[in-house]
Amino acid sequence: MAANDARQPPAERSVFAWVEQEIRHKPTGAAVSTPAPAPLRRPEVGGLHRLLGLRSRGGAAPARASAQDRQLPGEEIAPGLFLIESLQPQPIPTAPLSLAFAKREDQHVAARDLLFFDTETTGLAGGTGTRAFMIGAADWHVCPQRGEGLRIRQLLMSTMAAEEAMLATFASWLQPSTVFCSYNGRSYDAPLLKARYRLARQRDPITALDHVDLLYPTRRRYRGTWENCRLSTIERQLLRVVREDDLPGSEAPGAWLRFLRGGDAVNLRRVADHNHQDVVTLALLLQRLVHEEQRERETLALALVGQ
Repeated sequence: MAANDARQPPAERSVFAWVEQEIRHKPTGAAVSTPAPAPLRRPEVGGLHRLLGLRSRGGAAPARASAQDRQLPGEEIAPGLFLIESLQPQPIPTAPLSLAFAKREDQHVAARDLLFFDTETTGLAGGTGTRAFMIGAADWHVCPQRGEGLRIRQLLMSTMAAEEAMLATFASWLQPSTVFCSYNGRSYDAPLLKARYRLARQRDPITALDHVDLLYPTRRRYRGTWENCRLSTIERQLLRVVREDDLPGSEAPGAWLRFLRGGDAVNLRRVADHNHQDVVTLALLLQRLVHEEQRERETLALALVGQ
């Protein structure tokens, strides 16, 4: 019994010390009859992990995509920051645009002062932990080489470290006369960007500028006409814009996170297409609201004259 007790592993010693002691006490010599060794069994990995106090890792990391699959659109203008730029040829409105549709009587804005903008973000809830990984902006512009039209510029971060460069570049696009135009941007996009400028210790260029949010006049005019007043519904029902292979905005955070983890850029390129159409739609919607308001006022004026 005493000999057997001496071979038990003391509680304070490691399992490896006990194995070494087992080997040291094993009888040797020709007189000892040794039974045939039992067949080896595959080690039970889970049990070994529990014995050693280890935890199994989660699922394996996704295989890194090829360089071709990770290709991003546009030009890299700073480390990790891409600029995607295009021009849609169209006549630029020459007369100042009335903001009466937004209940701003007798206020007008020059077409070339408008900046239609939209962001794609790392989350949909907002808050200081959410950041924009893409800013899309459209304005009416005259290009010496390509003529006049709606210019679409998009800033896309491919790394977290590019945020300061993205914010500084966007600020450089703004003038004191710039008038923002968005869809729910007053409640979401603008506050989010203001927070990011503050956290980056950069001057906030947004607060001082005028902002026309198209969500509210659109709701006033079309509430109850269709199932909702989401931008996708408005562009389909009112503007007759049909998107093909569109990636819903709710999937944008996942597409960017996948790219950051080494995955492909297929859906991230679709996010850029989605954002591009968003800002183009804003320009179409503003012109439609201006036209509808003007038509109603002219109809009312004619009716009053006929009385």
